Amino acid sequence: MGLCISSSAHKIQDGHEAPMSFERSEDSNGIQMHGSLYSLEGSKGVNQDSAILYQGYGLEAEAFCGVFDGHGRFGHQVSQLVRSNLPSLLQGQMKALDQQATAVAEDDDSKNHIDRIETDSEDSEPSKKFHKWNEAFVSSFKVMDKEIKLQENLDSSCSGTTAVVVIKQGEDLFIANLGDSRAVLGTTRENGIEAIQLTTDLKPALPSEAERIRACDGRVVALKQEPNIQRVWLPHIDLPGLAMSRAFGDFILKDHGIIATPDVSYRRLTSKDRFVVLATDGVWDVLSNSEVASIVWEADSAQAAAKVVTETAVATWRRKFPSAKIDDCTVVCLFLQDKLHDHVVPVKI
Repeated sequence: MGLCISSSAHKIQDGHEAPMSFERSEDSNGIQMHGSLYSLEGSKGVNQDSAILYQGYGLEAEAFCGVFDGHGRFGHQVSQLVRSNLPSLLQGQMKALDQQATAVAEDDDSKNHIDRIETDSEDSEPSKKFHKWNEAFVSSFKVMDKEIKLQENLDSSCSGTTAVVVIKQGEDLFIANLGDSRAVLGTTRENGIEAIQLTTDLKPALPSEAERIRACDGRVVALKQEPNIQRVWLPHIDLPGLAMSRAFGDFILKDHGIIATPDVSYRRLTSKDRFVVLATDGVWDVLSNSEVASIVWEADSAQAAAKVVTETAVATWRRKFPSAKIDDCTVVCLFLQDKLHDHVVPVKI
C-alpha cells in the first residue's frame, strides 16, 4: 500500500504507512515551489519511515524537507516524533539566534567565520547564514534527542531514527544529516541530468566515525553473515548492532560513540540545479544516485516523481533480492524550477 501526497496540505496516517506532511506554497517572491513525497511499506512489519515536505516554512518562506528512517522496536514512534517536532524546534532556535544577534554589536559579525562552505563565492553573507543554520541545527537536534529520552511511554534505549533535512532559503540550501538516509541534488549538464550527493552516509565503516565510537569503548564489528555491514555494539555484550554511527534515540549507545550531532553543510544553487531528492536507505540500497536522478528527471510531473522512484526501488528489491525482506522506501522530491510547466495550486496551512 502506498501513500502519495501531492496537492493539499494535511497529515495522513493509517495502519500501513508512517504519517506524512505536505504543504505547497509560494516563496517570498511569489514563485511557486512544488514537489511530492511517497512511502511504501516493506516486508519487515510496520512502516518505520516518516517524512515531511513543508513549503512556506519560516518567516522567509523557506522549504523544509526531511526523511526519517526509524529502527528498533519503537522506531516508527521515534521517527514520527522527530518529524512532528523538529521543524518547530529548528524554527525556535533560529528565532533565538536572531534575538541574540540584535543584542550584539555589528563589528562582532566579523567573528562569524565558517570554513565548511561548498561554494565558489567569496561573499561573506553565505558564511554568516551557514554559521546561524549550523548552530540552529546542532542545538535543535540536541534538544530533540533530549525530548525523545523524556518520553515516558516510549522506550528508545534500543530504538531510534535517522534524519536528513534540507532547508531551501532563496538560492541557498542548508543540509543536516544524521545517519544513513541521503540527499541528492539533480543538476543539468550537456549530456543530461547529473546527480550530486549532498550528504555523507554516516555509518560505522567510516574511519572517523569508527574512531569516535571505539574511543568511547563501543565496538565496531561486522557479523559473519554480513561481512560488508559494520555495526555498533556495546563493549561486552553483542547488542544492539546498530548499522549507523549517528541517530536520534538509541540511548543504550549514547555513552559509546553514537551521537545526535548532525553533519551540517551548505550549497549555493545555480540556474542548472533542478531538484533535490531525499530518501531513506531502502531506496539507496538498490538504486544509485544517478538512477534516482534520472527517474525523477524523466517523471511525467513533479507530483509523480516521488512515487515513481519509490515504486522503482521496491521493484528493484524484488528483482535483485527475491528472498530478502524489502526495506521501507520513502522519497521526498523538491523541484527548484518548474517541471514540465506543472499546474500547481498554492495551499497554505
